[in-house]
Amino acid sequence: MHYVFDFGALAQGEYPALLLRGLLTTLALTGLAWLLAFTVGILLAVIRLTGSRVANGIISVYVAFHRNVPMLVHILFWYFGVPQLLPAPVADWLNSHGSEFLLSMVAIGLVTSAYVCEDLRSAVRAIPSGQAEASRALGLSFFKTMRKVIMPQALRIAIPPLLNQTLLLFKNTSLAMAIGVTELTASGREIENATFLTFESYAAVTVIYLSISFLLMWGGASLSQRYRVAGGR
Repeated sequence: MHYVFDFGALAQGEYPALLLRGLLTTLALTGLAWLLAFTVGILLAVIRLTGSRVANGIISVYVAFHRNVPMLVHILFWYFGVPQLLPAPVADWLNSHGSEFLLSMVAIGLVTSAYVCEDLRSAVRAIPSGQAEASRALGLSFFKTMRKVIMPQALRIAIPPLLNQTLLLFKNTSLAMAIGVTELTASGREIENATFLTFESYAAVTVIYLSISFLLMWGGASLSQRYRVAGGR
């Protein structure tokens, strides 16, 4: 008995709309988690570069915690554990405003921020120390030196690893289905449960993930090439 592929069935009824809703949820989760990750990651990298032993120790623990615990465990921790520590009104507000989406976004964003922090710190090491010294000699404060001189260069140097973190973040959003977020993978599973078209359902989801991943890689490569050309002039 040969299996007959029926991709046409996925184009019928509510299935395309379900895939689209899942995709939009995935993109929203990716975008918000990315903003959180890069905001926190840049802040942590700057603080760590101040040279404070106390700050460096705290951030080192933060980075080690988020890098060495599986992403899924972080998501489950934030969803099941953290709300129990919050005041009842706050927990009730979260439950009534899509806590699954919000807490998975926080978990994914914070985990990724630890990697962003380390990628930026490594990029800063590639910048000649004389630039920071010259900036300070010109009267710029530490934070102005970071904002106007060091971090813009570090972000350019770190484009390849930061692109990898963006891709990983995008793919890791699929783990949010574990706490009930109806993102792209969860939408594919719902369609498979309704149609029993296992191969077709997950093939469609796979193609969408691949398409967006290749688009992100193309955008990152173009951005990297643009700054490489600009830097060579």
